[in-house]
Amino acid sequence: MNNVNMGFILTILAGLSTMLGTIFIFIKKKSVNIIIASLSFAAGVMLTVSITDLIPESYGLLITLFPKFPAIIYMLIFVVSGILFSILIDKYIPTKSSDNNLYRVGIISMLAIIIHNLPEGIATFMATNSNVMLGISLAIAIALHNIPEGISISIPIYYATNSKFKALFYTFISGISEPFGALLTYLFLGNFINDRIMGFLFGIIAGIMIHISLYELLPTAKSYYKKGLVYLFFLIGIVFMTINHFIF
Repeated sequence: MNNVNMGFILTILAGLSTMLGTIFIFIKKKSVNIIIASLSFAAGVMLTVSITDLIPESYGLLITLFPKFPAIIYMLIFVVSGILFSILIDKYIPTKSSDNNLYRVGIISMLAIIIHNLPEGIATFMATNSNVMLGISLAIAIALHNIPEGISISIPIYYATNSKFKALFYTFISGISEPFGALLTYLFLGNFINDRIMGFLFGIIAGIMIHISLYELLPTAKSYYKKGLVYLFFLIGIVFMTINHFIF
């Protein structure tokens, strides 16, 4: 099997691991605790991914192109740009009820994860083409943090609409964006993607995910008035991704 085929296989498996996060919609008895735990855990994961992976990755790429101080400034500019972009998305998805608020959280999470998965697909595909073992390690790490991202989409969508199909469909769309990133790289972008573009993209994605964690997922979880459960699963999400970061 050549490296191109392996690159597609790895990005497909990593992307579709998002679907594992839908397992909780098949629990027959609905529970507010599932919503709280899922949103808080996903918030902890997203925030940790942003701080321990995306921001250092952005800086690590930019420092190879610019002196230290300009690299930091560029990174911060694009992180803030990501936050502002997420605020803009938030503004145009209004809230009318508690169910509508959950639906909005699910849709915003889906959009953010699509934007997140595209460059991950690009990075995994390019890494596999140069070194298959590096691609495998990267795909495993991505797959592990894609699972809670699937939770952050499927649980709010399902509890807001009572539709397993919608929860599965929206989660699938976010997951398939990862191999789509690989396909774009193979067909069009391979000669144009460079460290500067990836550095800027990772900064923007970090900003989007920080905003969603702190201003969408956590506030929605807190609205159910069980703050102890919120902080417990938020911490579990942080610990989970920290361990994942050190292993992979």
